[in-house]
Amino acid sequence: PGQTLDVYYPPDGADHPLVVWVHGGGWRIGDKARVGIKPRAFTERGYVFASVNYRLVPDVAVEDQAADLAAAVRWLHDHAADYRADPEHIVLMGHSAGAHLVALVATDPRYLKEQGLSLSLLDGCVPIDSACYDVAARMREAGPREGLLYRSVFGRDADRQRDLSPQTYVAGGQGIPPFLILHVADRAWSRDQSRDFAEALTAAEVAADVFAGEGKTHATINRELGLADDPPTQAVFEFLARVTN
Repeated sequence: PGQTLDVYYPPDGADHPLVVWVHGGGWRIGDKARVGIKPRAFTERGYVFASVNYRLVPDVAVEDQAADLAAAVRWLHDHAADYRADPEHIVLMGHSAGAHLVALVATDPRYLKEQGLSLSLLDGCVPIDSACYDVAARMREAGPREGLLYRSVFGRDADRQRDLSPQTYVAGGQGIPPFLILHVADRAWSRDQSRDFAEALTAAEVAADVFAGEGKTHATINRELGLADDPPTQAVFEFLARVTN
């Protein structure tokens, strides 16, 4: 069950861009079925929408979760025609822990390389309200409750924390795709990490935009994604139209 996925696709046409969605849940819980209105919103706009599961901590490590995501991308790439999708137009998108995982797979080339793929396959990446682009920095700032969660996920070893930080791998000429980084406007941790991550990407000449969700919470920026009058949703579809053409 932790290595399965659901695919939603338009009823006609072919070679639709493919959006790969990764759920959140603190790396410990969550399920691909909890996607709300997203499948309809994306397929009505001509996108194939794939929601993937990944194995969960503590049964596996974060490295295994990223490997599960990369394996899902490989499977979707190979079976794209079965779902009217274009295997050469893939965008990764995720919320919370899923945002961390999509950012990691879109910056650290090792995961896709293990599947015989490269970062250049990706048209873009849309992480939503992660506070873990720089894991070590986040852990230094975390309170007791959050610190316990992060230690249980990322451990205490500084080298491993760096290895699991998307910001570690930001460099020019690596094939890192454009990013749209969404965060809750008044959630300081994700706001600051989003800004610093975007600045690192921009310095490496990787296109990176940051969108602050005004009036959102960590839950609603995810739950309301897909609503026609939702500003983060509008930002996402503008980004997708730009990078998948």
